[in-house]
Amino acid sequence: MKVIFDCRYTRLVRHDGISRYTAGLVEAFSRLHPVTMLINDEGQLPMLPDLPWVMGRPGTSWLEPFIGMLSINKWKPDVVFSPMQTMGATGRRYKLVLTVHDMVFYRITKIPAGYSWFVRLIWRAFYLTYWPQRAVLARADAVVTGSYNCEREMVEARLTRHPPTVIRPGVVDSGLPQRDRPQSKNLIYMGTFQPNKNVETLARGMHHLPGYTLRLLSRITAKDRERIVALAPEGSIQFDNGITDEQYRDALVDATAMVTACWDEGFGIPLIEGEAAGVPLVLSDIPLFHEVGGDAAVYFDHADPVAFAAAVRSLETPGEWRHRSELSRRQSVDFSWDESAHRLLALLTGLVPMRESVGI
Repeated sequence: MKVIFDCRYTRLVRHDGISRYTAGLVEAFSRLHPVTMLINDEGQLPMLPDLPWVMGRPGTSWLEPFIGMLSINKWKPDVVFSPMQTMGATGRRYKLVLTVHDMVFYRITKIPAGYSWFVRLIWRAFYLTYWPQRAVLARADAVVTGSYNCEREMVEARLTRHPPTVIRPGVVDSGLPQRDRPQSKNLIYMGTFQPNKNVETLARGMHHLPGYTLRLLSRITAKDRERIVALAPEGSIQFDNGITDEQYRDALVDATAMVTACWDEGFGIPLIEGEAAGVPLVLSDIPLFHEVGGDAAVYFDHADPVAFAAAVRSLETPGEWRHRSELSRRQSVDFSWDESAHRLLALLTGLVPMRESVGI
Protein backbone atom coordinates (compact mmCIF):
# COMPACT_ATOMS: atom_id res chain seq x y z
CA MET A 1 0.00 0.00 0.00
CA LYS A 2 1.56 3.27 -1.12
CA VAL A 3 0.57 6.13 1.18
CA ILE A 4 0.99 9.86 0.59
CA PHE A 5 0.53 12.08 3.64
CA ASP A 6 -0.41 15.71 2.94
CA CYS A 7 2.06 17.85 4.91
CA ARG A 8 1.48 21.12 3.06
CA TYR A 9 -0.04 22.82 6.10
CA THR A 10 3.18 22.51 8.08
CA ARG A 11 4.40 25.90 9.32
CA LEU A 12 7.91 27.13 8.56
CA VAL A 13 9.04 28.38 11.99
CA ARG A 14 6.76 27.14 14.79
CA HIS A 15 3.92 24.66 14.65
CA ASP A 16 0.32 25.72 15.01
CA GLY A 17 -2.35 23.10 15.77
CA ILE A 18 -2.74 21.61 12.27
CA SER A 19 1.02 21.72 11.73
CA ARG A 20 1.81 19.89 14.97
CA TYR A 21 -0.93 17.34 14.26
CA THR A 22 0.64 16.73 10.85
CA ALA A 23 4.19 16.32 12.12
CA GLY A 24 3.28 14.17 15.10
CA LEU A 25 0.97 11.83 13.20
CA VAL A 26 3.15 11.33 10.12
CA GLU A 27 6.17 10.52 12.29
CA ALA A 28 4.26 7.93 14.32
CA PHE A 29 2.66 6.49 11.18
CA SER A 30 6.06 6.11 9.52
CA ARG A 31 7.09 3.72 12.32
CA LEU A 32 4.24 1.42 11.27
CA HIS A 33 4.22 1.71 7.48
CA PRO A 34 6.20 3.40 4.67
CA VAL A 35 4.85 6.85 3.85
CA THR A 36 5.71 9.72 1.50
CA MET A 37 5.13 13.32 2.58
CA LEU A 38 3.57 15.89 0.23
CA ILE A 39 4.99 19.36 0.87
CA ASN A 40 4.89 22.68 -0.99
CA ASP A 41 8.03 24.35 0.41
CA GLU A 42 11.38 22.76 1.30
CA GLY A 43 11.42 25.11 4.30
CA GLN A 44 8.82 22.80 5.83
CA LEU A 45 11.26 19.89 6.02
CA PRO A 46 13.04 20.98 9.24
CA MET A 47 9.63 20.87 10.95
CA LEU A 48 8.93 17.32 9.74
CA PRO A 49 10.52 13.89 10.26
CA ASP A 50 13.21 12.71 7.85
CA LEU A 51 11.01 10.85 5.37
CA PRO A 52 10.64 10.60 1.58
CA TRP A 53 8.78 13.57 0.12
CA VAL A 54 7.33 14.98 -3.07
CA MET A 55 6.57 18.58 -3.99
CA GLY A 56 3.11 19.95 -4.73
CA ARG A 57 1.27 23.25 -4.96
CA PRO A 58 0.21 25.06 -1.77
CA GLY A 59 -3.13 23.99 -0.39
CA THR A 60 -4.36 27.56 -0.84
CA SER A 61 -3.72 27.54 -4.61
CA TRP A 62 -6.72 28.17 -6.87
CA LEU A 63 -5.72 24.93 -8.61
CA GLU A 64 -6.23 22.92 -5.41
CA PRO A 65 -9.50 21.31 -6.64
CA PHE A 66 -7.45 19.66 -9.41
CA ILE A 67 -4.34 18.64 -7.44
CA GLY A 68 -5.13 14.97 -7.92
CA MET A 69 -5.12 15.01 -11.69
CA LEU A 70 -2.40 17.69 -11.97
CA SER A 71 0.10 16.31 -9.46
CA ILE A 72 -0.72 13.38 -7.25
CA ASN A 73 -1.85 10.80 -9.81
CA LYS A 74 1.64 10.67 -11.33
CA TRP A 75 3.08 9.37 -8.03
CA LYS A 76 0.59 6.46 -8.16
CA PRO A 77 -0.45 6.32 -4.51
CA ASP A 78 -3.03 3.82 -3.31
CA VAL A 79 -4.33 6.25 -0.71
CA VAL A 80 -3.78 9.89 0.27
CA PHE A 81 -4.42 11.23 3.75
CA SER A 82 -4.89 14.96 4.36
CA PRO A 83 -5.12 16.58 7.81
CA MET A 84 -7.45 19.13 6.23
CA GLN A 85 -10.83 18.82 4.53
CA THR A 86 -10.03 20.99 1.51
CA MET A 87 -7.83 18.73 -0.66
CA GLY A 88 -9.24 18.53 -4.18
CA ALA A 89 -10.59 15.25 -5.52
CA THR A 90 -11.19 16.00 -9.21
CA GLY A 91 -9.76 13.31 -11.48
CA ARG A 92 -7.97 11.40 -8.71
CA ARG A 93 -7.05 7.74 -9.12
CA TYR A 94 -6.53 6.81 -5.46
CA LYS A 95 -8.45 6.60 -2.20
CA LEU A 96 -8.77 9.89 -0.34
CA VAL A 97 -9.16 10.57 3.40
CA LEU A 98 -10.00 14.08 4.61
CA THR A 99 -9.99 15.56 8.12
CA VAL A 100 -12.36 17.95 9.89
CA HIS A 101 -10.89 19.26 13.14
CA ASP A 102 -13.69 21.46 14.38
CA MET A 103 -16.95 23.24 13.62
CA VAL A 104 -15.85 26.54 15.16
CA PHE A 105 -16.01 28.66 12.01
CA TYR A 106 -19.69 27.96 11.57
CA ARG A 107 -20.16 29.89 14.80
CA ILE A 108 -17.70 32.78 14.47
CA THR A 109 -17.35 35.21 11.58
CA LYS A 110 -13.78 36.48 11.83
CA ILE A 111 -11.39 34.87 9.32
CA PRO A 112 -7.83 34.25 10.57
CA ALA A 113 -5.38 36.88 9.34
CA GLY A 114 -2.82 36.30 6.61
CA TYR A 115 -4.91 34.72 3.87
CA SER A 116 -5.28 36.04 0.30
CA TRP A 117 -8.49 37.63 -0.92
CA PHE A 118 -9.21 34.44 -2.90
CA VAL A 119 -8.92 32.19 0.16
CA ARG A 120 -10.91 34.65 2.28
CA LEU A 121 -13.70 34.63 -0.31
CA ILE A 122 -13.81 30.83 -0.41
CA TRP A 123 -13.62 30.69 3.39
CA ARG A 124 -16.57 33.03 3.75
CA ALA A 125 -18.70 31.06 1.31
CA PHE A 126 -17.65 27.71 2.79
CA TYR A 127 -18.83 28.47 6.32
CA LEU A 128 -22.11 30.24 5.56
CA THR A 129 -23.90 26.89 5.36
CA TYR A 130 -23.12 23.19 5.65
CA TRP A 131 -23.69 22.19 2.04
CA PRO A 132 -20.24 23.18 0.62
CA GLN A 133 -18.47 21.05 3.20
CA ARG A 134 -20.92 18.22 2.71
CA ALA A 135 -20.15 18.31 -1.00
CA VAL A 136 -16.38 18.23 -0.40
CA LEU A 137 -16.55 15.41 2.14
CA ALA A 138 -18.87 13.39 -0.10
CA ARG A 139 -16.00 13.10 -2.60
CA ALA A 140 -13.71 11.46 -0.04
CA ASP A 141 -13.58 7.75 0.75
CA ALA A 142 -13.33 8.32 4.50
CA VAL A 143 -13.42 11.23 6.95
CA VAL A 144 -11.32 11.72 10.08
CA THR A 145 -11.82 14.09 12.99
CA GLY A 146 -9.58 14.98 15.91
CA SER A 147 -11.98 14.69 18.86
CA TYR A 148 -15.06 12.84 20.03
CA ASN A 149 -16.69 16.21 20.59
CA CYS A 150 -16.26 17.13 16.92
CA GLU A 151 -17.46 13.67 15.89
CA ARG A 152 -20.69 14.30 17.79
CA GLU A 153 -21.15 17.74 16.22
CA MET A 154 -20.51 16.37 12.72
CA VAL A 155 -23.08 13.62 13.20
CA GLU A 156 -25.64 16.11 14.55
CA ALA A 157 -25.06 18.37 11.49
CA ARG A 158 -25.17 15.39 9.12
CA LEU A 159 -21.95 16.71 7.66
CA THR A 160 -20.86 13.46 6.03
CA ARG A 161 -22.30 10.11 5.00
CA HIS A 162 -19.07 8.48 6.21
CA PRO A 163 -18.98 7.62 9.91
CA PRO A 164 -16.13 9.87 11.15
CA THR A 165 -13.04 8.09 12.45
CA VAL A 166 -11.66 9.81 15.56
CA ILE A 167 -7.86 10.17 15.41
CA ARG A 168 -6.86 12.49 18.21
CA PRO A 169 -3.63 14.45 18.63
CA GLY A 170 -0.96 12.88 20.78
CA VAL A 171 1.78 14.04 23.08
CA VAL A 172 5.18 12.71 24.08
CA ASP A 173 6.45 12.31 27.62
CA SER A 174 7.97 15.62 28.67
CA GLY A 175 10.69 13.94 30.71
CA LEU A 176 10.17 16.49 33.46
CA PRO A 177 10.23 15.33 37.10
CA GLN A 178 7.15 15.53 39.29
CA ARG A 179 7.08 18.76 41.28
CA ASP A 180 5.44 19.52 44.63
CA ARG A 181 4.71 23.17 43.94
CA PRO A 182 4.93 25.75 41.14
CA GLN A 183 8.12 27.76 40.70
CA SER A 184 6.29 31.02 39.99
CA LYS A 185 2.89 32.63 39.88
CA ASN A 186 2.89 32.63 36.09
CA LEU A 187 -0.26 31.61 34.22
CA ILE A 188 0.49 30.64 30.62
CA TYR A 189 -1.70 30.81 27.54
CA MET A 190 -0.67 29.37 24.18
CA GLY A 191 -3.03 30.04 21.30
CA THR A 192 -4.35 32.60 18.88
CA PHE A 193 -6.35 35.72 19.68
CA GLN A 194 -9.42 34.88 17.62
CA PRO A 195 -12.75 35.91 19.20
CA ASN A 196 -13.58 32.35 20.27
CA LYS A 197 -10.33 32.18 22.28
CA ASN A 198 -11.78 34.79 24.65
CA VAL A 199 -8.46 35.98 26.07
CA GLU A 200 -10.40 39.01 27.32
CA THR A 201 -11.80 37.04 30.28
CA LEU A 202 -8.28 36.04 31.30
CA ALA A 203 -7.13 39.66 31.13
CA ARG A 204 -10.07 40.93 33.18
CA GLY A 205 -9.55 38.14 35.70
CA MET A 206 -6.08 39.48 36.51
CA HIS A 207 -7.78 42.26 38.53
CA HIS A 208 -8.67 39.51 41.01
CA LEU A 209 -5.26 37.80 40.98
CA PRO A 210 -2.73 40.23 42.50
CA GLY A 211 0.76 38.80 42.43
CA TYR A 212 0.09 36.60 39.40
CA THR A 213 1.33 37.22 35.86
CA LEU A 214 -0.48 36.13 32.71
CA ARG A 215 2.05 35.12 30.03
CA LEU A 216 0.66 35.20 26.50
CA LEU A 217 3.17 33.07 24.62
CA SER A 218 1.95 33.33 21.03
CA ARG A 219 2.66 35.96 18.42
CA ILE A 220 0.27 38.88 18.67
CA THR A 221 -0.56 41.91 16.58
CA ALA A 222 -0.11 45.41 17.94
CA LYS A 223 -3.89 45.93 17.76
CA ASP A 224 -4.68 42.83 19.82
CA ARG A 225 -1.96 43.69 22.31
CA GLU A 226 -3.33 47.20 22.85
CA ARG A 227 -6.85 45.84 23.33
CA ILE A 228 -5.82 43.21 25.89
CA VAL A 229 -3.53 45.54 27.88
CA ALA A 230 -6.45 47.92 28.38
CA LEU A 231 -8.45 45.18 30.15
CA ALA A 232 -5.88 44.13 32.77
CA PRO A 233 -4.04 45.77 35.67
CA GLU A 234 -0.81 47.45 34.67
CA GLY A 235 2.13 45.05 34.57
CA SER A 236 0.00 41.91 35.04
CA ILE A 237 0.45 40.60 31.47
CA GLN A 238 3.68 39.50 29.81
CA PHE A 239 3.67 39.32 26.00
CA ASP A 240 6.23 36.80 24.77
CA ASN A 241 5.13 37.32 21.15
CA GLY A 242 6.28 33.85 20.07
CA ILE A 243 8.77 31.52 21.74
CA THR A 244 11.13 28.69 20.78
CA ASP A 245 10.51 25.07 21.80
CA GLU A 246 13.16 25.44 24.50
CA GLN A 247 11.50 28.59 25.88
CA TYR A 248 8.14 26.82 25.77
CA ARG A 249 9.51 23.96 27.83
CA ASP A 250 10.94 26.45 30.35
CA ALA A 251 7.56 28.20 30.54
CA LEU A 252 5.85 24.89 31.31
CA VAL A 253 8.37 24.08 34.06
CA ASP A 254 7.84 27.52 35.60
CA ALA A 255 4.04 27.85 35.44
CA THR A 256 1.38 27.63 38.10
CA ALA A 257 -1.19 26.67 35.46
CA MET A 258 -1.99 26.62 31.78
CA VAL A 259 -5.18 28.62 31.24
CA THR A 260 -7.79 29.30 28.60
CA ALA A 261 -11.22 30.92 28.62
CA CYS A 262 -12.09 29.73 25.11
CA TRP A 263 -15.81 29.38 24.44
CA ASP A 264 -15.45 27.26 21.29
CA GLU A 265 -12.51 25.10 20.26
CA GLY A 266 -11.42 22.26 18.01
CA PHE A 267 -9.02 20.58 20.43
CA GLY A 268 -6.14 22.48 22.03
CA ILE A 269 -2.85 20.59 21.61
CA PRO A 270 -0.98 22.93 24.03
CA LEU A 271 -3.29 21.69 26.77
CA ILE A 272 -2.18 18.07 26.47
CA GLU A 273 1.43 19.30 26.22
CA GLY A 274 0.84 21.05 29.54
CA GLU A 275 -0.66 17.88 31.00
CA ALA A 276 2.35 15.82 29.94
CA ALA A 277 4.60 18.34 31.73
CA GLY A 278 2.54 18.08 34.91
CA VAL A 279 1.06 21.57 34.63
CA PRO A 280 -2.43 21.95 36.15
CA LEU A 281 -5.08 23.14 33.68
CA VAL A 282 -7.59 25.91 34.40
CA LEU A 283 -10.14 25.69 31.61
CA SER A 284 -13.44 27.14 30.52
CA ASP A 285 -16.33 24.77 31.12
CA ILE A 286 -17.09 23.57 27.57
CA PRO A 287 -17.68 19.95 26.43
CA LEU A 288 -14.48 19.69 24.38
CA PHE A 289 -12.30 20.66 27.33
CA HIS A 290 -13.85 17.93 29.47
CA GLU A 291 -12.63 15.49 26.83
CA VAL A 292 -9.15 17.03 26.98
CA GLY A 293 -8.88 17.77 30.71
CA GLY A 294 -11.07 15.09 32.25
CA ASP A 295 -10.95 15.08 36.04
CA ALA A 296 -7.51 16.71 36.03
CA ALA A 297 -8.59 20.24 35.13
CA VAL A 298 -10.27 22.99 37.15
CA TYR A 299 -13.21 24.47 35.21
CA PHE A 300 -14.91 27.87 35.23
CA ASP A 301 -17.58 29.83 33.37
CA HIS A 302 -15.85 31.31 30.30
CA ALA A 303 -17.68 34.63 30.66
CA ASP A 304 -16.85 35.19 34.34
CA PRO A 305 -13.44 36.73 35.21
CA VAL A 306 -14.13 36.28 38.93
CA ALA A 307 -14.79 32.56 38.42
CA PHE A 308 -11.53 32.30 36.46
CA ALA A 309 -9.63 33.91 39.32
CA ALA A 310 -11.31 31.61 41.85
CA ALA A 311 -10.32 28.56 39.81
CA VAL A 312 -6.70 29.71 39.87
CA ARG A 313 -6.89 30.44 43.60
CA SER A 314 -8.16 26.92 44.25
CA LEU A 315 -4.68 25.67 43.40
CA GLU A 316 -3.34 27.52 46.46
CA THR A 317 -5.06 25.05 48.81
CA PRO A 318 -2.32 22.97 50.51
CA GLY A 319 -1.57 19.87 48.44
CA GLU A 320 -3.97 20.84 45.66
CA TRP A 321 -1.36 21.96 43.13
CA ARG A 322 0.59 18.69 43.37
CA HIS A 323 -2.65 16.69 43.20
CA ARG A 324 -3.74 18.47 40.01
CA SER A 325 -0.23 18.13 38.58
CA GLU A 326 -0.31 14.36 39.11
CA LEU A 327 -3.79 14.11 37.58
CA SER A 328 -2.59 16.09 34.54
CA ARG A 329 0.19 13.58 33.90
CA ARG A 330 -2.24 10.68 34.16
CA GLN A 331 -4.70 12.39 31.82
CA SER A 332 -2.00 12.96 29.18
CA VAL A 333 -1.55 9.20 28.78
CA ASP A 334 -4.90 9.11 26.94
CA PHE A 335 -3.35 11.06 24.05
CA SER A 336 -0.86 8.90 22.17
CA TRP A 337 0.56 9.48 18.69
CA ASP A 338 1.24 5.74 18.46
CA GLU A 339 -2.39 4.86 19.16
CA SER A 340 -3.52 7.49 16.64
CA ALA A 341 -1.13 6.11 14.02
CA HIS A 342 -2.49 2.60 14.54
CA ARG A 343 -6.03 3.92 14.03
CA LEU A 344 -4.99 5.68 10.85
CA LEU A 345 -3.26 2.59 9.49
CA ALA A 346 -6.33 0.46 10.18
CA LEU A 347 -8.51 3.01 8.37
CA LEU A 348 -6.26 3.25 5.31
CA THR A 349 -5.75 -0.50 5.10
CA GLY A 350 -9.50 -0.99 5.13
CA LEU A 351 -9.85 1.28 2.11
CA VAL A 352 -7.28 -0.48 -0.09
CA PRO A 353 -8.12 -3.98 -1.35
CA MET A 354 -5.54 -6.59 -0.30
CA ARG A 355 -4.47 -7.28 -3.86
CA GLU A 356 -3.39 -3.62 -4.23
CA SER A 357 -1.20 -3.92 -1.14
CA VAL A 358 0.66 -7.10 -2.05
CA GLY A 359 4.28 -6.50 -3.00
CA ILE A 360 4.35 -2.83 -2.01
